[in-house]
Amino acid sequence: MRAAPTILHLDMDAFYASVEQASKPSLRGKAVIVGGLGPRGVVATASYEARRFGVHSAMPTAQARRLCPNGAYLIPRFTLYRQVSDVVMAMLRELSPLVEPLSLDEAFVDLEAGGVAFDAGSARATGERLRADIRAATGLSGSVGLAGSKMLAKVASEEAKPAGLLLIEPGTERELLAPMSVRTLPGVGPATGEHLRRAGITTVGELVEAGEDELVRMVGRAHGTGLYRMALGLDDRPVVAERDAKSVSVEDTFDVDLHDRVRIRGEVQRLADRCVQRLRGSGHSGRTIVLKVRRYDFSTLTRSETLRGPTDDAAVVREAAARLLEAVDTTGGVRLLGVGVTGLADYTQEDLFAQSLAAEAEAADEGAGTDGTGGTAAGAEPDAADGGAGAQEGSEPPAEAQGAPGRRWVAGSDVRHVLYGPGWVQGSGVGRVTVRFEQPGSEPGRVRTFRVDDPELEPSDPLPLVGDTD
Repeated sequence: MRAAPTILHLDMDAFYASVEQASKPSLRGKAVIVGGLGPRGVVATASYEARRFGVHSAMPTAQARRLCPNGAYLIPRFTLYRQVSDVVMAMLRELSPLVEPLSLDEAFVDLEAGGVAFDAGSARATGERLRADIRAATGLSGSVGLAGSKMLAKVASEEAKPAGLLLIEPGTERELLAPMSVRTLPGVGPATGEHLRRAGITTVGELVEAGEDELVRMVGRAHGTGLYRMALGLDDRPVVAERDAKSVSVEDTFDVDLHDRVRIRGEVQRLADRCVQRLRGSGHSGRTIVLKVRRYDFSTLTRSETLRGPTDDAAVVREAAARLLEAVDTTGGVRLLGVGVTGLADYTQEDLFAQSLAAEAEAADEGAGTDGTGGTAAGAEPDAADGGAGAQEGSEPPAEAQGAPGRRWVAGSDVRHVLYGPGWVQGSGVGRVTVRFEQPGSEPGRVRTFRVDDPELEPSDPLPLVGDTD
């Protein structure tokens, strides 16, 4: 616990939805929900306007539609979100060498390590300057928390939302925390929160009153001791500079369970190709291929195969994934498939053909993979973000959903028309697609309707939120 509030926590406000509002002028000030759009879709992020209707992340999209029927429901565009995140994270690294990203839109920064703040005054000035710089560079708002520990800095940024800054002066922690819900503290989820509620403990102040011995008796020694320290505002965890990704993965949740084995094999091959694209894009290769299968009954199986050396060859990854699939019983149907690569390296095995044959021989001798419990790899969000359009970070909508084969257009996707320029899909159906032609910084644009196979309408890359959009 530091004597000065020089640990900063930045949390971008309703990040995915705010990016969509910034890039689509007609949606500013309106309810925007980003997530999977299919029957099994889940909300990834809701704008503050949508939250007034009770919509929140991890909620089924179908439920969100009932609560907010007039909201704009859009697929996530992770390519754009990552681009904006890169801009923000670069700003944080200018402040300090110790930046600990938690996600695309959230990070801790050790201001003292960067020599930019040593007391409350300089920390506040740095936080205000950061918020202004982010607004100028991206057009988005972020909330900043400043405190003497990571836990308190995160609490402060949450209290500052939206678009605010809160500094917790050392020595005022207990007074600030006392009236807050126990769910405010890290590690207190629904189960622990309910357990404490039944014991008559609902606030942080009541945790302190209960005492360490009572908390240890209720939730165990390790958790009880840690909970008591946090309730006192004690947290000595350092800000740890970002670590390299340990794995790369992609996955898709399907609107309807897949039963056809040929279709399942085809989806696994497609996922393997997408995974290799991401792998190469990150400048890595990997040694262990992982297949994730969630069946009709929500049971999830993970199979893995370790090669003789690291690879970034799509054929090798496809072959390994196919072998792993052969060991999985898909009777009854499959609702989610994923392919990942772990054991990342910065080089590749040169004799890929020999490696593939060796791996196949090993699989024949030893069986194709073993059970695993990991399931979600770096770059993929937990199941709360799964959706019919692949609503997890690290997974783009399938190619056919972006207007490639079959000319199917999904709400929110970027397009460009030969005559009308850039726009985005508002909806499609009955052989027609409706497009609103506007771009970041413009006035709300006009809506036009085309045939889904109109040769003058094509998918396009997202435009930058700030700067040249030609």
